[in-house]
Amino acid sequence: MSQILIVDDEPQLLRALRINLRARQYQVATADTAAAALDAAERSRPDAVLLDLGLPDLDGVQVIHRLRDRGQVPIIVLSGRSGADDKIQALDAGADDYVTKPFLMDELFARLRAVLRRPGTAAPLARAVIGDHVVDLTAGTVLPVSGAGQGEAQVRLTPTEWKILTMLLASPGRLLPGRQILRAVWGPGHEERGNYLRVYLAGLRRKLERDPARPRHLITEPGIGYRYEP
Repeated sequence: MSQILIVDDEPQLLRALRINLRARQYQVATADTAAAALDAAERSRPDAVLLDLGLPDLDGVQVIHRLRDRGQVPIIVLSGRSGADDKIQALDAGADDYVTKPFLMDELFARLRAVLRRPGTAAPLARAVIGDHVVDLTAGTVLPVSGAGQGEAQVRLTPTEWKILTMLLASPGRLLPGRQILRAVWGPGHEERGNYLRVYLAGLRRKLERDPARPRHLITEPGIGYRYEP
């Protein structure tokens, strides 16, 4: 049973999250200040943290930095700050996902399940299934799943497509800021070239997804970044 730490200074939301988490068989710890959150994270070692940015004693981004200094616990930000800059700042600090208030509980729990599925290490998956294809990072191949597309040829990816896909597979379920991918693949100074990623992700979806217009695995969060959903 996974343990979730909720950090929020809104009593009603804290209570609603606690009730909903327990109803889904999660163990729950709560905190309404940054100090209490850091203490609870040290004592209870949660499997994931739901974190509000607007805490009374310390900005939530600083809490993310301090949690990251202590380990790799998945962090989902819950915030009323809806600006792209706020989201990117939190993700760059180490948050795994960002949900804007108000939100649907079903969406939040889908995102929570996704980060809990993520391996605890940052090493890329050796193999991953996307649509009807098996991506093998070690062999550098993309082949049809056994039983699907008999006789279909190996899918060819460009070196840039491999770099992007490897980054996404390194953190299953985690939202990666577009600027982070651009910096890693194209180098410093290219962080504002979001059109590059739109073109390459569209190409990857055409090659790998069953329905490129409704991707199941290569997901875009508009204005923020991209994720690989197992």
